Amino acid sequence: MWERLTWSDVRIIAHYLGVLLSFMSAGFAIPFVVALLCEEWESAAHYLLVAGIALIVGTLLRFLHIRPGKISHHQALFVTGLSWIVLGLMAAVPLYMSGHYLSPTDAVFDAVSGLTTTGASVIVDLDHLSNADNMWRFLMHGIGGLGLIVVGVTFGLFGRGGGASLYSSEGRSEHIVPNVMQTARFIFRIAAVVILIATFLLFVLCALQGMEPSRAFLHSLWLSMSAFMTGGFAPVQQSVLYYRSAPVEFIIMIVMFFGSINFVLHSSILRGKVRDFFRDTETITTFLWLSVLIVVLAATISGAQYFSGLPAMLRHDLFMVISAYSTTGFANINETQLTSSYTSGALITLAILMGVGGGSGSTAGGIKLNRVGFIFKTIFAALRQSLAPESARIVIPYYHMGDRILDSATVRSAMTVTSLYTITYIVGALMGIAAGYDATKSIFESVAMASNAGITSGIIVPGMSAPLELFYIFEMWAGRLEFVTLFALIVKVATTLFPVMVARHGHNIR
Repeated sequence: MWERLTWSDVRIIAHYLGVLLSFMSAGFAIPFVVALLCEEWESAAHYLLVAGIALIVGTLLRFLHIRPGKISHHQALFVTGLSWIVLGLMAAVPLYMSGHYLSPTDAVFDAVSGLTTTGASVIVDLDHLSNADNMWRFLMHGIGGLGLIVVGVTFGLFGRGGGASLYSSEGRSEHIVPNVMQTARFIFRIAAVVILIATFLLFVLCALQGMEPSRAFLHSLWLSMSAFMTGGFAPVQQSVLYYRSAPVEFIIMIVMFFGSINFVLHSSILRGKVRDFFRDTETITTFLWLSVLIVVLAATISGAQYFSGLPAMLRHDLFMVISAYSTTGFANINETQLTSSYTSGALITLAILMGVGGGSGSTAGGIKLNRVGFIFKTIFAALRQSLAPESARIVIPYYHMGDRILDSATVRSAMTVTSLYTITYIVGALMGIAAGYDATKSIFESVAMASNAGITSGIIVPGMSAPLELFYIFEMWAGRLEFVTLFALIVKVATTLFPVMVARHGHNIR
């Protein structure tokens, strides 16, 4: 049932990992240039060193198989799964060298958080981090938000042989245009345009508040990248609360919402098919879902003393809902206010928003609204079937770039992924409880990690419990890969190491 990993497979996988590492070495050039411009000589030396290491390792891996040709689906899954680990470890090196982390594990946590666009951080003294290191943090959001493979395909790293297989292995099933490379470049262009517009608007607002131009530009760029990639890293410890500006929060909300929309629907709008966007089942579900949860959250926090009036309550309520729904993780309240002013009901409401997440094919994390919608449609169809005559055949229609019928394979896939997310949320919550934390906070934190949302209730701190930190790293990784690639990787390794046992179980499954 499962094929063993051969030496030829290993060489091809190593080649593509080498390609990605070589490309990452070029990525280190950006914070290196920022360090030179800002006269941060120590940081410049760090990035020059790490770029050299990545280039050497990447080149050696590429030489293992110079002409890999076409890559199989299983090889592509392996490359995708391992790339998030290998690049995450490499990305952690300059972070740890910055001196703002208590341990290498903390640096790895932040690197994985950055690449998976989770946005939770265990950094120490963020407000005094160098501009170069901050640039690298947000560049990780950019690379991970678009997807390591999408970025690679955009720049033509994999040639004609590997692009299509690798693209689909990262959980992307829809092509905006027939050609994979053109699809990846379309996604890249959309991101670039939105980020540039948002950067300009935020720059004007920050400059009007009295920020010096260079600082205003960097903060605006970083916030825009983090918002559209639904990442959640902020350049200062207080997150968005630092700016104390309703216009800044409004622009960030809009950008976060754009980031949570399926790129296929972005293409509909750009092609003038606005009606298709508003008819889409996912769009309708999104607006209904957010309307209900905004009201629920407002009801749960209406008695909190921190919110002095209705305008203040609605401002914070709406921002936190969009941040949680898009799995960005920005906050316009501080951690103390979140845990003291928000009731258990409010925290659970935010956890539900994070757990479900945004639109499919977007930069958002979580289960995704379309999967939840498919499951509910199936439940309602089953109820209708039970009340209908035996001869009646119930079909489940939905609209997504045209009228479609929901098939059993799509429903099974939705239920499988939803179940895996739910199990991971529960296991992570139990880990938090076992570590001595409150049950509500443990649930909240576990959901935030596995959904790549990043809003924290106070469990994630520098020097936290090592077993819990490692499990949270696993949750971020598994959630970003939506489990399919992860389990394919595990099965492939198991098949290679324990071929007899796996073959016996595979035979039983058949």
